[in-house]
Amino acid sequence: MIPVNVLALRYLPNADPALCRALGAPEENHCLGLLSTDCDDATYIALDAATKAAQVQVSYARSLYAGAANATTPYAGEVIGVLSGQTPGAVRSGMAAALELLSQVGFQDAAGVAYLAHTVSSVGSFLAREAGVAEGTALAYLIAPPLEALYGLDAALKAAEVELKKCYAPPSETNFGGGLLSGAQSACDAARDAFAQAVEEIARRPREA
Repeated sequence: MIPVNVLALRYLPNADPALCRALGAPEENHCLGLLSTDCDDATYIALDAATKAAQVQVSYARSLYAGAANATTPYAGEVIGVLSGQTPGAVRSGMAAALELLSQVGFQDAAGVAYLAHTVSSVGSFLAREAGVAEGTALAYLIAPPLEALYGLDAALKAAEVELKKCYAPPSETNFGGGLLSGAQSACDAARDAFAQAVEEIARRPREA
C-alpha cells in the first residue's frame, strides 16, 4: 500500500459564521477541523469514517488540480477536507477517527500504476450523500488512471450483482477516474477484486497483441 501523508491539520473551535456558511456547515456547527493530505480518495473514505465516529459532518471536501505530485505548495497536497461540528471535542474525535483510517487505506502500486480498490462495508453520511444511497450501505470505492478505470469498472460490474451509483468519468481534477458501486458486501468485495485484477492486467500488458 502507498502510505498517505497528512500534510497539514488545524482546528477552528469558533469559526466565523460567514466562513462556516460558505463551506456548507449547518448554522449550529461553528467548530471546524481542516485537513490536507497527498491522497484524495483515501481521505474521502477517512472523512466518511469520521461521520460514523462522532457527531460531525463533512462540510467541504475537494480534490486539487493535477494531483499531489504537482501540488502548488508543500502542504497543499491533493485534497482539502473540512469537518464541522457543534463542539471542539466532536470535531477532534471525528478527525481522530479519520486519521486512524488514513493509516489503513491507500492506493496500491501495480508496476507504477496506482489504483484504489476498497470496500466500505457501511458508509457514513458523507459517502452516502455522494453515492445517493442510505447510510449503512456497502460500497466498492474504485479509482485508477483513466483507461484502467473504465476497463476496471466494466470488469467490476460484470463480476457481481452491484450497481454503479457514481461514475467519475476521466479526467477528474487529479486525472484519474473510477466509481462507487453498491450492493451486498460480498458483491462489493467481488467487484473490488475484479477491478484490481483488471488494472493489474493492464499494468502487465498495456497493449493487446
